[in-house]
Amino acid sequence: MEFKHTSVLLEETIDNLHIKPDGIYVDGTLGGGGHSYQIASRLSGQGRLIGIDQDGDAIEAAGKRLEPFADRITLIRNNYCNAKEALGQIGIDKVDGIVLDLGVSSFQLDNIERGFSYKYDTALDMRMDKRQSLSAREIVNDYSEMELFRVIKDYGEEQFAKNIAKHIVNARKGKPIETTGELNEIIKAAIPAKMRATGGHPSKRTFQAIRIECNRELEVLKDSLDDLIEMLNPQGRICIITFHSLEDRLVKSAFRRNENPCTCPPDFPVCVCGQVSKGKVVTRKPILPSQEELAVNKRSKSAKLRVFEKV
Repeated sequence: MEFKHTSVLLEETIDNLHIKPDGIYVDGTLGGGGHSYQIASRLSGQGRLIGIDQDGDAIEAAGKRLEPFADRITLIRNNYCNAKEALGQIGIDKVDGIVLDLGVSSFQLDNIERGFSYKYDTALDMRMDKRQSLSAREIVNDYSEMELFRVIKDYGEEQFAKNIAKHIVNARKGKPIETTGELNEIIKAAIPAKMRATGGHPSKRTFQAIRIECNRELEVLKDSLDDLIEMLNPQGRICIITFHSLEDRLVKSAFRRNENPCTCPPDFPVCVCGQVSKGKVVTRKPILPSQEELAVNKRSKSAKLRVFEKV
């Protein structure tokens, strides 16, 4: 299957990166290479782009797409949370810009066997990195009712989390839950019929929650943001596209904290904590997709772009 992915907020992201032809840039979520292609096309022979992705299919597909710029590109199969270490191994400690597009790629959603989508009946998987052992199947079958409730409530913000967790645990007593179709039916039965009639697909929030848990998505993001900002050169920028409120809140608060890290009580006349600002938040409000983009790409609906510039 071809790795298809329409890059969301592409022009806005590229514009906000302020690309210098001889600069060094990191695409921490390479995917199909949409952002990387646009960055690489603006670099000179002295410029460099490092594309990082934990998905082997993405590395392979992006490698082909980016062949015209092979002289200025390095692709690394890893998680962006290890970017500092991975770049250190190739002699880079500072960069001029970083992009993170935190959405699941269209390829991953539409590739039936990956088990990301509730639209297809296939084996429960949802691993972004197929080398890891934990999959959606283990979460659904091995987590306790309390753990499932926590995951579905916290990461899916699902109001029927308690009932869904209970239904999952009851269903697996007979036999393990093996497919997305089986899980769909269990979730459907746990949500009142009148609520199923509105608010989109009944499985949407639960599938999101299990995927986030499976890939440690919020943990990875939270633990990486300060390091990524630290890696930027002065006037270097980090552009992050999020797709749900949990991610957006983490990015917003990390950017604010790095802009104003002072921990002194507000009534102190002068700062004594010694914390120095790392830069400035460029986007006081997130940049949202245009009406034109929404019309051609429905998956851009919940996207938000936030930008931070290193001092």
